[in-house]
This record gives sequence, structure tokens and C-alpha cells, in this order.
Amino acid sequence: MDELIFTEEEETLAHRKYERLKAILQATGGIAVAFSGGVDSTLLLYAAWQALGDRALAVTVSSGTFPRREIAEAEDFCHLHGIRQRICPFEELSVPGFEENPKERCYICKKDLFGRIRRIAAENGLNFVAEGSNMDDNRDYRPGMRAIAELGIRSPLREVELSKREIRYLSREHALPSWDKPSYACLATRIPYGERITKEKLLQIERSEQLLIDKGFRQVRVRLHGNIARIEIPPEDFGKLVSDSVRTSIVTELKEIGFDYVTLDLMGYRTGSMNINVF
Repeated sequence: MDELIFTEEEETLAHRKYERLKAILQATGGIAVAFSGGVDSTLLLYAAWQALGDRALAVTVSSGTFPRREIAEAEDFCHLHGIRQRICPFEELSVPGFEENPKERCYICKKDLFGRIRRIAAENGLNFVAEGSNMDDNRDYRPGMRAIAELGIRSPLREVELSKREIRYLSREHALPSWDKPSYACLATRIPYGERITKEKLLQIERSEQLLIDKGFRQVRVRLHGNIARIEIPPEDFGKLVSDSVRTSIVTELKEIGFDYVTLDLMGYRTGSMNINVF
């Protein structure tokens, strides 16, 4: 990744932030980390484990809005490092208001979810819960951050002002497998606000994105618009997708999954593309 070429001054600053991060975590005396296995939460959990040892607990959510591969990777990481982990079963569709998919969906979900994680923390004698948002998350519409603030959840990466770029750099420095992992978000973000969320739609999206991943595409979103699949990939991958054999295969298989039309978004992959009409 070219963007991870750091100057000596940038390296020093990133390492200073990481030492501050560990100090903040150590001062808690023990903390439960909401751990998805993504880039941000992996570095946060690793730092907590370095600072606290067995007083760091990974809490990984198992739900219909996260692909099974993500849960498996989170379990593998904890097993590799000997980090305590608890799996938190969670059915978002049972949370009142979530299924209707309002613009405050993320707030509704996180208020319920982090309430559960707080209870798990308390059951394990831990007074603090942390989550992995970073400074770059301030740039997008994230109503879930309000729920996190209301519940008193810590955001240590933001407390030390770590950016995504710095998190990837530090992850690479510590040989974490997530350092170059594509960004990810829950499957519900692929469905336009106001369109009802169902198990069937979530499974349809998961299968569609896994199809593209299996064909060698790393950064992928398949946005669902009724019977239309809108594929987002980085522009540099367009040529591969529209080559005759790959294009034909993808169209055929996505139709088998349940879409009538398959489109490629010419703007390419970007986070929060469903938030364009939020304000």
C-alpha cells in the first residue's frame, strides 16, 4: 500500500499514539473490546491484550448482518494470541425499529447491542467497554456514535487521535493479519434507508459479496436496490470485472442468487454511499 509509506516524523507520531493507547487501556484495569476482526478493532484488541493480558476480553457479535467468514477470522485471531473471547449472539431484526430501516437504524442497533456487551463485561468483572472507531469516522453519517456516547462506551483509538492510515501502519508494524484487510461494514448498510430489512435480503447480499471475493475482488460492496444489484469495486478493478468471462459468470450467478439486473457503479467503491440523501 503506497499510502503506508511514512516519513520518520510520521512514524514517531504513530508510535507515540500507540504508547498512549496502551497507557489508556492499562489505566482501566480491565476492559471488554467489541471485536469484529476488522482493521480497527484488531489493533485495539491487540493493544488491550498487550496492556492488560487476561484482563482484556474480546466480545464478538454473531448475527445475520455479519458474514460468517468475519466471525471465523475473529475467533482464529483470539485463539492464535490466547486472548479471552466471548461470542455474543445477536438478532438485529428482533430489535424494535431496526427492521423498518430508518435513518437512525445504526443508533437503534448499537444502543441495544452495546447494552448487551456492557452486561457481558459486568459478568466478567470488567467496568469498561471499548469500540474501534477512529478519527476518519468523523467524516461520515454515523448515528451509532450517539448511542456509544450515551452508554459511556470508550473509543480509545479516537481518544489518541489515530487515523485509519496510522492504524494500518501500526498493524503492519505488529504483524497483524488485518493490516491490509479491506474495510468492512454490516450488511444492512447495503440496503437503502426505508426499505425493509429481511433475513433473505441479508443472505442475498452476503452470498453476492462472497461470490465476488471468491473471484479475486478484495474491496467489494453489493448494494441492493429492489431487484437490482449495484456493484461497487475500486476503479482499478473495473477492467477485470467487465472482461467477458468474468462479467458473464458474475451476471449469471447473481441472477441465480435472485437479482434481475446487475450493474457496476462507475463511481467505484466508497464508504457511506447510501448516506448521500441523509441530510
